[in-house]
Amino acid sequence: MDNNPRRKGRKIVFPIRYLMAIMGSIGLAILYGFKVNVSVAIVAMVNHTAVKLPTSYHADINSTNIVKADEVCDGQSVTKVAVEDGPFVWDESLQGLILSAYFWGYMMSLLPGGRMSELWSAKWVMSGSVLLNLAASFLTPIAAQAHYSLFILMRFIQGIGGGVSFPAMHVMIAKWAPLNERSVIASIVYAGTALGTVISILLSGLLAANLGWQFIFYVESALSLIWCIAWGLMIADSPEEQSRLITQEERGYIMTSLGHNKRDIHKKKLPVPWRQVLRSKPFMAILITHFCSNFGWYMLLIELPTFMNQILKFDMSSNAGLSSMPFLCMWIFTMVLSKVLAVMQDRELITVTMSRKIGTLFSSFVPLVCLIGVSYVGCDRILAVVLMTIAVACIGGMYCGFMANHIDIAPNFAGTLVAMTNTIATIPGFVVPIFVGKLTQGNQTIEAWRIVFLVTVILYTIEILVYTTFGSGDEQPWNNVRLFDEETGDQTLPLKGANKK
Repeated sequence: MDNNPRRKGRKIVFPIRYLMAIMGSIGLAILYGFKVNVSVAIVAMVNHTAVKLPTSYHADINSTNIVKADEVCDGQSVTKVAVEDGPFVWDESLQGLILSAYFWGYMMSLLPGGRMSELWSAKWVMSGSVLLNLAASFLTPIAAQAHYSLFILMRFIQGIGGGVSFPAMHVMIAKWAPLNERSVIASIVYAGTALGTVISILLSGLLAANLGWQFIFYVESALSLIWCIAWGLMIADSPEEQSRLITQEERGYIMTSLGHNKRDIHKKKLPVPWRQVLRSKPFMAILITHFCSNFGWYMLLIELPTFMNQILKFDMSSNAGLSSMPFLCMWIFTMVLSKVLAVMQDRELITVTMSRKIGTLFSSFVPLVCLIGVSYVGCDRILAVVLMTIAVACIGGMYCGFMANHIDIAPNFAGTLVAMTNTIATIPGFVVPIFVGKLTQGNQTIEAWRIVFLVTVILYTIEILVYTTFGSGDEQPWNNVRLFDEETGDQTLPLKGANKK
């Protein structure tokens, strides 16, 4: 039976499920803005001239703008308009530690965030995530000026807030997205990470160049309050709890698509079938893929501004614009690819499994080829920027690829599953900055960066082989758990032969 209200002639002005997706996307954009703004801010905060001098000279170096006519890159003379020196003498290793601090907090909060979202309220977990980031960001300038250890603490606190966001939004998608719209809604939500990166890099660059690095943290904190208020007033945890804005037709369409049994299950506090999860080949394929993909994603997300500044010799204003361009392309590509794959699924040209593998292949094979290219283009700015842009844009395929796959295989445990894979996948978040910092300390050369890129290429190759072989879009039997039997008082184990959707 077709319960889509549009096909019955009932017109919905604007589906609330898409309002949830858009608001969730903006929320993730805000969080990713907080996540990456330090990558731009640190370029303006550090006194690069003092870092390159012996320690005995550090006290004589003031915060100033120093113009340099020419620098050498890969044996070529490249003009660099200006290097903007800040007040802090932090070498590459300390910068790597600062950038990685976020991910220590991020990893710690993932699993608790997943279970809180499933058992309590994904909506309010997401609200708390943004509020915690907002508060820590507002205190960051004071912390940085007091001591770098307090700056690291603020980043750690922001990581705790950011860690619960993906599990919370996975639970929201599982409850709000009809099966045939899951790819599109998931892509809208998670494309906010790319949009937030674009806006944050551009805004951070402009604020640092014109008002000072402190305003990066103050302005972005103030803007986040608007979202917090709107999200709290407009969005509910599920269609059933959305009383004011949603129509009965849309609510019925969503719940029928998801199945009444699944609707009832969402109300229960289900035990996670840990043994079955850890023995599941489709789940382990997602976990390994998520880890390998995140190494490349975090390497570009965190280190791209530094690469643009130190190797391609772009000044702060150009760096902000050029560093954000790949993520704008990523946002566009994510929307287009998810829609194309959704249409192909509707027309039964491809299965859900094939759709997820196509999205994942785009997010791994194309960046792999581009990073090989970047490793050998030297200081050809135009070609390097084009290749980087293509690589980052195509990484967006992960959102309609393996990232949406957690919900396919076990919608009842979507928050916990993404928390589990994201916990492992966060390891590159604090390894990459330290790894890059150690390789490039006193050695900002294309040869050093080539090692970084080639290690990423190896991990992308592993990702392609594992997910192509073991990835699946089918709901797994262990997703359906026999609920607590009030009459007998027994709680049984997960059913092996549970019905698939």
